[in-house]
Amino acid sequence: MKQLSAFLTAAAFGVMSVTAQAQVKMPAPSPGQTIKQDFALSAVEVTYSRPAVKGRTIMGDLVPYNKIWRMGANAATRIKFGEDVKLNGKPVPAGEYVIYAIPGHTSWEIIINKGLKNWGVDGYKQEEDVARFTAEPQELPFPIESFMITFGDVRPSAMTMMFLWDRIMIPVEITADIDGKIMASIEEGMKTDKKPYFQAAMYYFESGRDVNQAIKWMDAALAEPNNAKAFWMYYQKARMQAKAGDKAGAKATSAKSTELAKAAKNDDYVALNEKLMATL
Repeated sequence: MKQLSAFLTAAAFGVMSVTAQAQVKMPAPSPGQTIKQDFALSAVEVTYSRPAVKGRTIMGDLVPYNKIWRMGANAATRIKFGEDVKLNGKPVPAGEYVIYAIPGHTSWEIIINKGLKNWGVDGYKQEEDVARFTAEPQELPFPIESFMITFGDVRPSAMTMMFLWDRIMIPVEITADIDGKIMASIEEGMKTDKKPYFQAAMYYFESGRDVNQAIKWMDAALAEPNNAKAFWMYYQKARMQAKAGDKAGAKATSAKSTELAKAAKNDDYVALNEKLMATL
């Protein structure tokens, strides 16, 4: 009986030990990350895992050349586009995909694929490819310990997605054709009771269209009662007048913007107007 009691006690202790061990939470060797970048008229979102160098040889060893790689660790790296885009000139419809790469010494082949259920490269099917294109690797002057995906040079309709690890950076240019959508939106908006004068004026100005039309729309926006003290609108109108060659008008409008900005205690626009005045 004593032996049975001792056995049961030891067994119970063993179960508690196993349970206690199962509750220990450890940091992931390749922690996950999700990044979202507002872009064009929507956003681009990437979910991936970040392996670290840890003193290993990466390119040509851990990441072999001329073999498909998951672009990260663990599950296949996912990317979601909120609208139709082009990657290095190749069209990719709006939707969610996985990213693969075939690294090379002088160029990489990037693959956009439909295999959302894939674990790494397991389950990859070439017939599910949406796009394939090449990208040129660039050598970095400093090492990147943890694999990184980020976005840079973000413009209204173009930006660069960058894959960085160890001493290599792979840039991919993402572009979106938004001009037609915005122009159609302006056209439709002008048919409504609440016309988008300010937005239309700014888009015409920033996209290099008819600056005189932009000024007319800005005047219409400033004529609205709620915008009587909109110093930022007066500043933009002054910029438009300067571009149109009306320096006298630009000076007068900029002075109005400065007066309103000072009254609103907005030093940023006071400084912007001072810089604009200096160019006039």
